[in-house]
Amino acid sequence: MKYGYFDNENKEYVITNPCTPVTWINYIGSLEFGGFVDQTGGTAICKGDPALNRMIKYIPQLPNGDFKGETLYLRIKGDKGYQVFSPLYVPTLDQYDRYQCHVGLGYTKIVSEFYGIKTELLIFVPLNDHRVVRAITITNISDDSVNIDAIPVVEYTHFDALKQLTNADWVPQTMQSKMFEDEDHYKVLTQFAFMNKTSKINFFTSSHPISSFESDRKRFLGNNGYSTWRKPYSLFQEELSNYEALRGDNIAALMHHIGVLQPGESKKIITQLGQCADMKAEHKKIKKYRHEEYVESAFQDLKNFWSDYLEKIIVNTPDHAMNTMLNIHNPRQCYITKNWSRDLSLYQLGFGGRGIGFRDSAQDVMGILGHVPEEGRELIEMLLHVQKRDGSAMHQFNAATMEANAGDAREMEDRPQHYSDDHLWIVLAVCAYIKETGNVSFLKKQIPFYEKDKNNKPIESGNVLEHLKRSIEFTRKDVGNHGLPLLGFADWNDTVNLPSGAESVFTANLYGLVLKEMIDLFRYLEDDTTAKQYEIYYETMKENVNKYCWDGEWYIRYFDNHGNPLGSKKNDKGKIYTNAQSWSVISGFAPYERAKQALASVKDMMNTEHGIKLSYPGFNGYIPEKGGITTYPPGAKENGGIFLHSNPWVMIAEALVGNGDLAHGYYSQINPVFKNEMIDQYECEPYCYPQNILGDEHPQFGLGRNTWLSGTASWIYQAAIKYILGIQPTYEGLLINPCIPKAWKGFKITKIFRNATYEIEVMNPNNINRGVKQIVVDDVFVDGQLIPILEDDKKHEVKVLMGQKIPERSTKNELWTF
Repeated sequence: MKYGYFDNENKEYVITNPCTPVTWINYIGSLEFGGFVDQTGGTAICKGDPALNRMIKYIPQLPNGDFKGETLYLRIKGDKGYQVFSPLYVPTLDQYDRYQCHVGLGYTKIVSEFYGIKTELLIFVPLNDHRVVRAITITNISDDSVNIDAIPVVEYTHFDALKQLTNADWVPQTMQSKMFEDEDHYKVLTQFAFMNKTSKINFFTSSHPISSFESDRKRFLGNNGYSTWRKPYSLFQEELSNYEALRGDNIAALMHHIGVLQPGESKKIITQLGQCADMKAEHKKIKKYRHEEYVESAFQDLKNFWSDYLEKIIVNTPDHAMNTMLNIHNPRQCYITKNWSRDLSLYQLGFGGRGIGFRDSAQDVMGILGHVPEEGRELIEMLLHVQKRDGSAMHQFNAATMEANAGDAREMEDRPQHYSDDHLWIVLAVCAYIKETGNVSFLKKQIPFYEKDKNNKPIESGNVLEHLKRSIEFTRKDVGNHGLPLLGFADWNDTVNLPSGAESVFTANLYGLVLKEMIDLFRYLEDDTTAKQYEIYYETMKENVNKYCWDGEWYIRYFDNHGNPLGSKKNDKGKIYTNAQSWSVISGFAPYERAKQALASVKDMMNTEHGIKLSYPGFNGYIPEKGGITTYPPGAKENGGIFLHSNPWVMIAEALVGNGDLAHGYYSQINPVFKNEMIDQYECEPYCYPQNILGDEHPQFGLGRNTWLSGTASWIYQAAIKYILGIQPTYEGLLINPCIPKAWKGFKITKIFRNATYEIEVMNPNNINRGVKQIVVDDVFVDGQLIPILEDDKKHEVKVLMGQKIPERSTKNELWTF
């Protein structure tokens, strides 16, 4: 069954059936203020930390048809009483004549028709403001006049979100609501926890006069709370109770008497949900958003932001589905992951204070550097603040307080307390930022390390370059019996938690790529001494990987604390891991023949119609010494599931060896656009990438989960733009090195780079995968494949002719990947 369609002209996905297989969401605002909206208008909203400043109660484990966080009721007055329904479908579940949920860029618009009433509801958070605006238009599309009321409702949670679920005594005692009348004599219903009433005041108000209100859930539902959200008792009374709750489950319900609407007549209401410290000081802002023109202007500003953001990179390839993702939804998802890390999603609700992941955000930020590089730099700086003096990094931290922790490593005291890969990702992020912007001076910025003295002052600071060098040195020294990096609690694969002494082949390869990046950086900085030193480090690790880790047809993934290989033919379960193959190519460690063989093993043993599995075969039973991977059934998540984050790395590896057909084929098989025709199997939103899909060892093969906040977004975007289309920022210019399907006759891409706009047309008359014969910039031939840096605020026409195939390998085997 189809549930919607892509509207590329308006940059939306339009849901036409609210009964999606699972909840589908969209993000509004940012971690500073915002959250997500589901396809029936339910919301989870926070200001800052989702664990410590949650505003709206949203419990996704409830049935899909239950009220979640926020809704709107309409009430038609007739001779026989009231007809009450929600134009958002949930929670009344009335049969609709028309339903459309427009999933837009930073907004959701729901258009519905019930009982002759058309409702349009625009939901967004204005740029640089702290409020959810809902612009509601109610139109009588029947042939008769109708007398109608509108009752918007929100349900609050305690600011300490986890307490709401774990302490049924203390929380209700502290929740209070109070009606406030502002200077314009409009009613503003406020809510606060008793202890925070002077600092965190939630408010809910409207642009239309209200006749009554309710702030207590039990009173609103009626019958001592035994009535339901589907049919609240209070909505069958003329007015709400005007009760100011002193405890209990706080809500905000506002009664609007819209009055009689003649056929074709419309009325508009604008509601605001926000948080402030002083209602009188907030009055001026509230007053502005009561005016339709101001709301329209704020919405236009939001649309302008996204238009400017997306225009930084625009593609036109023969693959329409690829264009849909690369021009709209993929870069949008990259920005959302940059904003939220893994802090507030439908699957990670921020209750436990997971906060910002160091590894997560260091990868996420690389997906937005071509669009908003300075926002990326700000996030990179924040990450560097939680790097330790020894070069390792804290695993996650709270963005508001900058307090960090070791993540899941805290929960297993018999395992090491650090992750072996966290600190290395930041090197890639910093280098990518400098390549994109040319801001070399950033390397000189002083940033304190994480450790504090007894007065909570940083013990030591270092410039950005020093931070990167310490990342290198930590891994160089932290090695095991095979000269490979020690695993720590885990590497990128969080679920393989081996006893102390285990070694990680993944981290060895990540270290290799990081060294390559640092060698390039130091050469650019004309520091040949350090570059040569890092070349020695690189060759040493390369030798160890190839000496100890090649298993005949693929690379092993780990050595356990006894020196036994995991991800080897010797293992009956977990025999092969995808990341050991792709990353041995990405690092440049794998000689050409081994690279081809390792990738062939991935294709033969790991690939499925829905994507590449992370490992195979799956474990079937819990094994404590293997860790979390064995808690999943075979085919789920890291245990033989299709963990999408790792799929782009195989695409990159295939592009590096020149296989554009397979790189693009792997891209297409996980493109969510194609899932739009198989939603009842896939279930997730078709407009963003999920974290995982169940693998072919699982009975529900093809089922997706954990959408939006996934490292898949950044890496699939980088794989497509930098490696398949081959547009790569470098320190000295824009490198053009596409690796595309032979069937493509070419493609176009526009990229803004260093204050110049490059309109690039790539022509492939001989139907090859890779090879650039010539490049012409503004009718001038360029020597080689590097477009020079122009920085002149002008447009430049770039013609790229493919036709001279780059040799698959050179006489120096180690250079084949370049």
